Amino acid sequence: MAEHLLLVEQSGDWKPGFPHLPVVTARDYLASSELASKRELRVINLCRSYRYLSLGYYCSLLAEARGHKVVPAVRTIQELSSREIYDLATEELNVLAQRLLGRRKTGALTPTAYELTICFGQCDVKELQPLARLIFETFRCPILRVEFRLHGTWRIGAIKALPITAIPPAEEDALFAALEGYLSKRWRQPRARLSYRYDLAVLYDPTEELPPSNPRALARFIKAGKAQGVNVELIQRKDYSRLAEYDALFIRETTRIGHHTFRFAKKADSEGMVVIDDPDSILRCTNKVYLAELLAAHRIPRPKTLILRKENLLDAEAQIGYPVVLKIPEGSFSRGVYKADDRSSLTRIAGRLFKASDLILAQEFLYTPFDWRIGVLGRQPLYACKYLMSRDHWQVIKHEGDGRRVEGGFDTLPIAAVPPAVIRTALKAADLIGDGLYGVDLKETPSGPVVIEVNDNPNLDAGVEDRVLGEALYDRLIAEFVQRLDRQRGAR
Repeated sequence: MAEHLLLVEQSGDWKPGFPHLPVVTARDYLASSELASKRELRVINLCRSYRYLSLGYYCSLLAEARGHKVVPAVRTIQELSSREIYDLATEELNVLAQRLLGRRKTGALTPTAYELTICFGQCDVKELQPLARLIFETFRCPILRVEFRLHGTWRIGAIKALPITAIPPAEEDALFAALEGYLSKRWRQPRARLSYRYDLAVLYDPTEELPPSNPRALARFIKAGKAQGVNVELIQRKDYSRLAEYDALFIRETTRIGHHTFRFAKKADSEGMVVIDDPDSILRCTNKVYLAELLAAHRIPRPKTLILRKENLLDAEAQIGYPVVLKIPEGSFSRGVYKADDRSSLTRIAGRLFKASDLILAQEFLYTPFDWRIGVLGRQPLYACKYLMSRDHWQVIKHEGDGRRVEGGFDTLPIAAVPPAVIRTALKAADLIGDGLYGVDLKETPSGPVVIEVNDNPNLDAGVEDRVLGEALYDRLIAEFVQRLDRQRGAR
């Protein structure tokens, strides 16, 4: 089990009556070769200042260089150093601040400002606890003082990291209760980790209607991890503050830009973790307009495709003809994809889609009884499935008006049984995105296979995509993480 260690600037900062915890001074931590050599050490930096090139800054900097997991990380220190920087990450926080602070009686607030102290994600105002937790998840620093200002709406005016010495005696019990809760969540798990080489977090949402991996698949990832010395843990959105506890992140929740999945990917990437899906892959795959331009620029075969604005809507009629498929830039599981059979339906559907996006996609309608899905991992084919169209419908998933859905069947095949042209085209398309995990959707036509889209978060469901490989599919996924982590460790 990894050890945890608290750093203080002066020995007197940790008073005699404080809890009995492993505490050393910053100078002792920086000078100790014994501590430097420890590989499994998690550090909480409670120095008086994190100013650039200060003792507190160097503690976090060298902790990262030593391979220790430290709070706050240098990136967090940098983010908190300038309002111009942290303002970029406060949009979601400001929305929640307005909702929660706007409900409070004005008598409890100064006319235009309000301050909140947050200790390890906890605050002493119950109704503001969701906000405190989200601020801590965004800026993972032990003690924060956040100033909110009212300029029409409540917004964050300033965020400042506080030293432990700034906490008055009356608030020390609350601080240590928050610290104890934080330590118990992160490090007092009732399982031995000594045999594990790496910790892999798998982000999922147990309430998601169409998750990319079903519960049986998630269980098989955990099993495959154990066999290869990897501790696989399922985490959820609420675990954002714990992300740096792990070595790698595997996102098994449907990804979107402006969504917490993308924030998880960016945070993991900034922490130097191995992450699938990485932020660039999410950006490149989730927007179908970008993907269409990318495929066109590299001459990847695809259906005839146009990017439409309101002004050139009828180009779809002139250049593609009917029926024509209309798509919103972001969509998954056949959502946001419509078929227009004539000008009337074209203008009606497009009018609705333009309310959500200035650009939409028009694509040649190619009916086939099935779509190929080629799973690609690390630039190599992983699995192949035929997804059959749902009965009496032109899509794999038919979304009914009452919220029900009808899905077609599937046929999973060995890679060797797939037409070589399909595999070659899928690999070329996936290579444009990166070296992560992708699902390339293709249709076979008389002139050869064409790419419909590349998905950054493809399904890996027990009983479907693993029908041919079985446990080997999960073994290969875990092995990919291990290889990347081994390379990363060897490069240090």
